[in-house]
Amino acid sequence: MATLAKPTLASFIGELGGRAACLALSRDPNAKLTILLFPPGGEQPAYVAKVPTTEAAARSVEREAARLADLAGRELGATTATVPAVVAHLEHHGWPVLVTTALPGRSMLAAYHSWRHTARPESVAADLAAAGAWLSGLHHATASGACGLEASLDRVAEAIRVRFGARRDTAADLAGVEGLGRRLAGFPVPTSVVHGDFWPGNLLVSDCQVSGVIDWEMARLEGPATRDLARFAIAYSLYLDRHTRPGRPVPGHRGLRADRWGCGVDYVMNGTGWYPGLARAFVRDGLERLGLPGRCWRDVLLADLAAIAAEADHAEFAWNHLLLFRRLRERS
Repeated sequence: MATLAKPTLASFIGELGGRAACLALSRDPNAKLTILLFPPGGEQPAYVAKVPTTEAAARSVEREAARLADLAGRELGATTATVPAVVAHLEHHGWPVLVTTALPGRSMLAAYHSWRHTARPESVAADLAAAGAWLSGLHHATASGACGLEASLDRVAEAIRVRFGARRDTAADLAGVEGLGRRLAGFPVPTSVVHGDFWPGNLLVSDCQVSGVIDWEMARLEGPATRDLARFAIAYSLYLDRHTRPGRPVPGHRGLRADRWGCGVDYVMNGTGWYPGLARAFVRDGLERLGLPGRCWRDVLLADLAAIAAEADHAEFAWNHLLLFRRLRERS
């Protein structure tokens, strides 16, 4: 019996009618085209189609489809409405295409990069509060057990060894990861659904609340609940200097200069002022809500820097995180 071909993206768009808008293509190794599909006469998109452009991207699309299917079988509580639902599995010129429901809201990243957004304490506080409230809801709805806090470093040292072991001073980094694991051991942390890439670019916001969370390809149904908390704090801090010329002070942040990669994360870990205070409080409050001592905040952030170095798709991005881990570990 002949195998029936999957429906195509073109046929799906033809049946839907309306308009299609293609968003910018990323430069990541798993780069995908994101296409917003509008119904006839509609001002808001009804569906989102992800079209891979490389083999790595195709695997990414398939992983996200599998993770979203898994999540559809879980009770997510109030966060259910913020997770896209799978609508169709299509193909486009031989590539797998995932179509999901579109979610309302504006990208937090768009607001983040607007004029002086991260220079204003009230704007930053609102972003952190929205992200923290969403994580709290996810953790409450999906808590399923517990593990040691050192589980956030599972397989991290080995991945760094394989990826960067031939480079100078990596042995000291591996020893640092192992020492960090020993410091985190003994602290029980709830396990829950983990998004895995929880940063402003994947959050949609409406009326100061998270209205959608996208890009679930790195999700786990059960993992340390601290993972997304740390990832958000690091990613939010990483781009504070994005619109500042090298060597210049970053507006709104006394003592922060755009002098080297990751200076915003260094600022959180070792700086003073309103922003480090808000970011540290975000992590401490999240840890305490999970039953952990707030004093662990520094080690939790260091552990996630190492995890990014181990897991990030982009090799240079990963290496920069390892160098940042090295620099901050030595100052701890």
